[in-house]
Amino acid sequence: MSQSTASLRTIQPEEPEASTGKKILGWVTQQYALGILIVLLIIGASTTGAFLSSRNLSNLLLQTSVIGIVTLAQFLIILTGGIDISVGSVVGLAGVMSATLFSGGNVFVAILVAMAVGGFIGLINGYLVAFRGLEAFIVTLGMLSLARGLVYAITQGIPVTPSAPNFGSIANATILGFPVMGLIWLGIAALVAFAAHRTIFGRRVYAIGSSKDAARASGVPVKSTLLTVYVVAGVMVGFAGFLLTSQVGVATPTGGNLYELSAIAGVVIGGTRLAGGKGGVFGTVVGTLIFAVINNLLILLNVSTYLQSAFSGGLILVAVVFTTVRVGGRKKAR
Repeated sequence: MSQSTASLRTIQPEEPEASTGKKILGWVTQQYALGILIVLLIIGASTTGAFLSSRNLSNLLLQTSVIGIVTLAQFLIILTGGIDISVGSVVGLAGVMSATLFSGGNVFVAILVAMAVGGFIGLINGYLVAFRGLEAFIVTLGMLSLARGLVYAITQGIPVTPSAPNFGSIANATILGFPVMGLIWLGIAALVAFAAHRTIFGRRVYAIGSSKDAARASGVPVKSTLLTVYVVAGVMVGFAGFLLTSQVGVATPTGGNLYELSAIAGVVIGGTRLAGGKGGVFGTVVGTLIFAVINNLLILLNVSTYLQSAFSGGLILVAVVFTTVRVGGRKKAR
């Protein structure tokens, strides 16, 4: 008995380690987006020496920041089972308003204006979806046309230059060679991750995405939570509009054009389920980087820019296939 007891004592401490190892292995096997990103980085490093240069990596991060914030906003909405195809137009409208209202003479005021524009549009979208029961796709489709129409009406098709001389200071600022806009993007990603995984609000968002009826039956305030998600996402998109204007130096009528497609693609390739209720910020960030790396490689290799859409579409199909295979495998296992 003493020998068997001793053997049990030696075996027992190894069980939690095995369990932890299984969890890590399970997480790694699910990160197919991370695998795609690693392969792309290897291809980039092996095909052109300029890819891993500090200057190129800094530019890559700088150019990814704006669409990265928009993708995080799209992630929150898709997590609830909705979708927002107006984000690109809202980016353009927020950027134009930040540059034209008060002539863009104060950066702080411009940021508030851009965020207010995005939040107001998010409020309208959220109200129509949550309290009027309209389909998110139809609502945001109408908002896409409305916002883009306002952009052209305000600018008359001519880029608007803000009067503040330091309007582009955020886009050009660096900390130890690291772009400030990149730090802002990663900081927002950390905040979204905390809100989604460590707060009651986040649990409600996941519950709504899994089943609105079940969430409502369990006491989740579905309507107010949905409204909050759209408003928060709108504020993020509005801020991204200001950052885009700061980066370019002018507010262009075509600012944010097709951002909705890139944002949805980044969320999907990152593993978030379009039906809602499942996904993570880490995958969303990785998905955003995948498309950024592809575009960067195409430029460095002097490949036609017309192929970028083809690559993006192919990656979306790959992501859908991987997701389908994974879900199908789990159902068979059950």
